[in-house]
Amino acid sequence: MVTFFDTFQLITLIAFLVIFIGRSIFLYTRNGINPWVLGVGKAGLRRIVELSFFVGLLLWLVEVVIYVFNWEWRIFSGVFSTSIAESMIAKILGMILIVLGFGLFVWALIAFGKSWRVGIDETTPGDLVTHGVFGVSRNPIFLFIDLYFFGTFLINGTIFFLLATLAVIVGLHYQIIQEERFLMENYGESYFAYAKKVGRYFTL
Repeated sequence: MVTFFDTFQLITLIAFLVIFIGRSIFLYTRNGINPWVLGVGKAGLRRIVELSFFVGLLLWLVEVVIYVFNWEWRIFSGVFSTSIAESMIAKILGMILIVLGFGLFVWALIAFGKSWRVGIDETTPGDLVTHGVFGVSRNPIFLFIDLYFFGTFLINGTIFFLLATLAVIVGLHYQIIQEERFLMENYGESYFAYAKKVGRYFTL
């Protein structure tokens, strides 16, 4: 039986994919920009982290669909499917975090304009964006992903979704550090001044 929370997860998942893929197609067809640069021109740990994130995201998306439709078969079964957070309050909080995250996501895409990339684009990086949501967070899309994963864990409550959330938080933090080095090299004093005013995740 598909519950209200299952329906919510399915709708938000479809919305995410439509916005994500739609924005990519728009940039490519209207501006000739390929925003998908995960692993491109990278080597070693940086390449592994970027490509692992893409593979992990696909597995996570499939697992969310499996939970939404309550299928018995799961990619990560056994102890990974053990429930450790099962309450109405947790599920409602999870919904709130996901909605807030989506607000950040859409706001960030609007502010990004043609500068949005999936990964570090060392060839055509675009302009440094500091307006809109970037006035309160240097990494609003990464913050959205963290909130989305944590909210999904609170709704489903299993060990798999908790471990996925922890892996994403650690992996994205590493990616943020790499991007900060890249931005400093490319934008110099402009980025340094911006970073002094706006927090890595959020500025009160």
